[in-house]
Amino acid sequence: MAKSLSPKPITIKAANEFIKSFHRHHRPTIRNSGKWALAAMNNNDEMVGVVIAGNPLSPNYMDGYTIELTRLCVKEGAPKGTCSFLLSRCCKLWRTMGGKKVLTYTLDSESGSSLKGAGWKLAGIVKPHNRWTNRTKVDGIERSHLQVYEVTKHRWEKELKEVC
Repeated sequence: MAKSLSPKPITIKAANEFIKSFHRHHRPTIRNSGKWALAAMNNNDEMVGVVIAGNPLSPNYMDGYTIELTRLCVKEGAPKGTCSFLLSRCCKLWRTMGGKKVLTYTLDSESGSSLKGAGWKLAGIVKPHNRWTNRTKVDGIERSHLQVYEVTKHRWEKELKEVC
C-alpha cells in the first residue's frame, strides 16, 4: 500500500474540487475552510484520495493542540489502504507541528475500519441536532439541507503521544 501511494500537499480548493466530484454524502467545505489539505497520489501521479484538516468545529476541542479531519474522500478503485495512508500522514504532520490530538467523525452506517486499524479510539456518539440546519440564520451562508445532518455520527480520536 505505502509503496503504491505518495503524499502530496494540495490547496484546500483542489481538495474541495475532488470532494465535490467523489464524496459519497458530503459537499466541499464552506468557503474552502481548513488549515491544510493532503492528497494521496498513485503510481501514475493520479489523485486517488484527499483529506482536509481544520480547526475543530466543536468549541470543546479548540485548544490549539487538536485538529479535526473535516473531509476524507477516496475514489472508488483507489488502492487498498488509501484511507489509512491519509490518516497516518495527517497524524504525522500534526504531531510534527506540535499537535497532540486528531479527531474526525464517521456516519453511523460507516464501519470505521480504517480508523480502528490505525489505532483510533471511538470517543463518542453525536446525535442529530438542528444547529446545522439553522446555520444560515447565524452566518448568512446559504446551504441546502443534507441528509448527513439527520444521522447519528461517531467521534473518533487519536492521541499523538505515540507514533502514528
